[in-house]
Amino acid sequence: MSNSSAFSGRVSLNPRGFGFVTEEESAARPAPRSAFVTPPDLNPFLAGDLVNAEVTEGPDGRLTASKLTLVQRTRRALYGVAVAHRKALFLKVDREVSNTDWPLDKGGLDVAPGDHVVARLDGARLVATEVLESPDARAVAQVVARYGIPTAFDAECLAEVERVRNIPHASPGRRDLRAVPTLTIDAPRTRDIDDAVAVIPAGPDGALRLLVSIADVGAFVPEGGALDRAARDRATSVYLAGCTLPMLPDGLSSEYISLLPGVDRACLTCEMRIDPEGNVTAVDVYTSLLRSWVRASYDEVADFLDRGVVSDNLQPVRDTLPWLRTVSARIGLARARRGGVSLARDEARVHLDAKGEPTAVVAEGTTSAHVLIERAMVAANEAIGQWLVDRGLPGLYRVHDEPTPARVGDLAEFARNFGFAPGFGPRMTPLVLEAFDRQIAGAPWEEAMRAVLARVLGPARYDAQPTAHFGLAAPVYLHFTSPIRRYADLVVHRIVRRYLEGDRTMTADDPSLDALAQHINTRAYNAARAETDRHRTLTARYMAGRLGEAFA
Repeated sequence: MSNSSAFSGRVSLNPRGFGFVTEEESAARPAPRSAFVTPPDLNPFLAGDLVNAEVTEGPDGRLTASKLTLVQRTRRALYGVAVAHRKALFLKVDREVSNTDWPLDKGGLDVAPGDHVVARLDGARLVATEVLESPDARAVAQVVARYGIPTAFDAECLAEVERVRNIPHASPGRRDLRAVPTLTIDAPRTRDIDDAVAVIPAGPDGALRLLVSIADVGAFVPEGGALDRAARDRATSVYLAGCTLPMLPDGLSSEYISLLPGVDRACLTCEMRIDPEGNVTAVDVYTSLLRSWVRASYDEVADFLDRGVVSDNLQPVRDTLPWLRTVSARIGLARARRGGVSLARDEARVHLDAKGEPTAVVAEGTTSAHVLIERAMVAANEAIGQWLVDRGLPGLYRVHDEPTPARVGDLAEFARNFGFAPGFGPRMTPLVLEAFDRQIAGAPWEEAMRAVLARVLGPARYDAQPTAHFGLAAPVYLHFTSPIRRYADLVVHRIVRRYLEGDRTMTADDPSLDALAQHINTRAYNAARAETDRHRTLTARYMAGRLGEAFA
């Protein structure tokens, strides 16, 4: 006998026409339920719509949703191909977004059947806004529309950019670090530079001080303003090959607040005292005025760390470089004592020509400089997380759960099939994880093993509660070091600044952060899916012209 109940959740679609309504994950609902929806009931809805439904549980325990009603639609644009039905124009929408064709208003454009179109959702109307000619423009538009990623900033945002560019970087109370040898280390193509590092050499006790200075975005993006609303909506910058969709407009993200060399920049600095054994024994957090002495690339810093070669560009910070190597070694030692895995991994990068066509797929290896920056940023993120907890402040934390015994068993079986003897025991601890990480490092099947390991470990998420990050073996962890690119970091910056400015009204239990964490998780997930889809599409286009060739 079946029974019915009310149900609320988000719509998801299968390209074959059917779909599901899935409850939103929350602290109160860590294992959300999902209900099947038949194709006809899905026709008026789009992927991502929040709906109410009536759900029936069958004899086998499976849930079926019907009588769907729309509660909220966040999607603003659709992508598809114009088609004609009975002399009327429709948009054949991407089947991962809608299972039916939608009536299309030309919007004053010359639209004909067969055209690839981007259209704006205007209430119940779908209005064409752009007809796309090039294959690459179509590919980008499909990914952007599929995952609901905003692409443009409105006039109010751009006007606010011009106003905040008049805010001076120097202000009373900032600690002046311009005389401290400081450098940024990034890929040459990076435009939004939001972190810089410096080291105060060790004293008689052997302890040194690592300064991680981060662009003080909160000083230029007022909370509740147009820029803030746009950044909150986006939640993250999206890096599609050949196309970047920034969280903040270029006039800020790559210019006025980017830590460009030789110019004054307002920052928040996390200063950590690190003893000879790699322990962080003290943390100081303050607003600062910084001037980056050098913009360095990963490759030239790695040349020094690995071979002692100092490029002409690095000469101004020559004396700092050996201390950076010491910092990396000390933090690495401390991390190894507690286990976990390293975040730095090789990546495949697609090279494009002027028309957006892929010309090469190149593996970009992880260098010692990547490891250095990863360790420094993780140390700062941990330090700020513990700093907030110690003061009873709210935060947006980065949480990663310990894998379940069932998942650990699956990994053990997979590893045995590749000739490994993992011997995980009843549960996987961070040290057990690191021991396995060392087993597979350098093995012929390392990449396959790491792909399975990543699925077993699962993704991290943002949460208002400061629980552990298993993969990093960190009791408390958050994101502080990229506020130009991630809204979660900007939220943390604002909490830190409010406290530094004397606000003692904040409490750890801030219910508004729960909903914000869920929103950021959704946006971050969509951004990651978009980046993956774009990469796979370009790789397929590259390989399509090389049938019969062999690749390692």
